[in-house]
Amino acid sequence: MHRSVTPMLLALALLGAGSASAAPQDIKLPAENVKLKPAKLPGYGIAMQKCAICHSADYVAYQPPGLSLTQWTAEMKKMQRAYGAPIDDGEVEQLGAYLAVAYGSAKIKDPEIVAIAQKAGKPAPAAPAGASAPTAAVDVQGLLAKNACLSCHSVTQKVVGPAYHEVATRYKGDAQAQAKLEASIRGGSSGKWGSVPMPPFAGLKADEVKALAAYVRQQ
Repeated sequence: MHRSVTPMLLALALLGAGSASAAPQDIKLPAENVKLKPAKLPGYGIAMQKCAICHSADYVAYQPPGLSLTQWTAEMKKMQRAYGAPIDDGEVEQLGAYLAVAYGSAKIKDPEIVAIAQKAGKPAPAAPAGASAPTAAVDVQGLLAKNACLSCHSVTQKVVGPAYHEVATRYKGDAQAQAKLEASIRGGSSGKWGSVPMPPFAGLKADEVKALAAYVRQQ
């Protein structure tokens, strides 16, 4: 007894045959073209350095327009506490001020904005007369954690960016290795290790950049 092939069964058979013979497709994501709006505020540098670790500047466009300083600051607190963004309370405040001016309802000359920006520029307390301040060793592990370096790198395995051991191997024997790595940490880089760019860490002190570069070379 012969059974007739229904149109539905025939369609499923043809679909399965097409799936089996289809070659895998390479998906290439579009280049990141959206940039953060520049502003002469400390929070702009923090945003350039730390926000790009987790998401593109497109995130800002998804927020309601005209958010206030209070609202943007609350958004940064959410990033810090709910999503583990590597920003401290002072940076939360500076980011809120920057975003409120660049994308929200605040003005750069608003008294609240000026007061927040001035906090970032306060110098450290001066050492007593006749006393020399001791030079503290740079806490490399603390810097790696604070700046979320290990979100994109590990010592031995590629994550988003290359493993530190891989970087050390590439630059082994290069007399300019220290200078090149310091430049990449301070100014960011793209195209050296794939399509994902590394954000700049311009807010780091010179001795911190030097210590991080030396740490990577030792791996």
